[in-house]
Amino acid sequence: MGVIWIDGAERLGAGKIGGAMDSPGKPPRASWHTTESGAGNAAFDAVGKYLRTIAAEPHILYDPTTDRLGQFGPLNQSARALRNDGATRTNRTGKVNIQIEVLARAATPFTGYWKPGPNFRKLMAAIRSWGVPDVFPMGALAGSYADTAAKRSRDIWLNKGGHFGHCNVPGNDHWDPGKISPTKLFAAAPTASQATKPSTSAKPKVDLSNLLKAAKTDSGAPQGHQTYPSGVRLVESALQREGYLAKAYAGDGSWGTLTQRAYSKWQNKLGFSGADADGKPGFVSLTKLGNKYGFTVVA
Repeated sequence: MGVIWIDGAERLGAGKIGGAMDSPGKPPRASWHTTESGAGNAAFDAVGKYLRTIAAEPHILYDPTTDRLGQFGPLNQSARALRNDGATRTNRTGKVNIQIEVLARAATPFTGYWKPGPNFRKLMAAIRSWGVPDVFPMGALAGSYADTAAKRSRDIWLNKGGHFGHCNVPGNDHWDPGKISPTKLFAAAPTASQATKPSTSAKPKVDLSNLLKAAKTDSGAPQGHQTYPSGVRLVESALQREGYLAKAYAGDGSWGTLTQRAYSKWQNKLGFSGADADGKPGFVSLTKLGNKYGFTVVA
């Protein structure tokens, strides 16, 4: 089960606003609204009281300028901010239908000026805890009351999980929350996997032809001669980590006799012998070393 009461959210009212969901077997969703009001603490208090007075409470009231968060009722029950679509009680559609009223105006999308903080991240974590995916299944949100690009498909509403604007809900005629940015909405509360996304930087490259030149030239030249030092150092580091080359010789960038012997041991480990284990790199053995220690081979 997901989060029912968000930790730290202010309780607004008696905590009972709706009832059980009509179609708990259908996908979970969140519905976004705007209050068509100003923001700030005075507006937060006044709008919260007004929504209770007219019995049109959502689950959540959120101020995008202060990160203030209030909750009217449990997330696993229905709210009251949507009109029915004929016999379909839209407030009660899905496993959950978490409804959020944002203190903002549709004509000025709040993701253009907001200051989301820890309370917004708590809100998104609660929404995701019910399995609501980070998508808007209807696609485009409305940019005006007359905007026909925003879909109100009954089939999508009933059968797709995700986030919906009030403008996407069948049986309703409002165009809020305006053209908010889904990208900014989700990026303001990254998931753990998004926050720790690994670097996509390219692996360093080792040119096999240059390495073979170094293996041919350095061993017969004066001590410490370097033909292709950058590539040799990468290979020496790998051989040192493999245990075949002493650390003192693993960074000189010269393919001398010690590096050649160490590479021969690597070739032996791979099953090569005789002339195939002469300590001069080949494509297969070098590629296997690179795969293990983080470099790619250019033939």
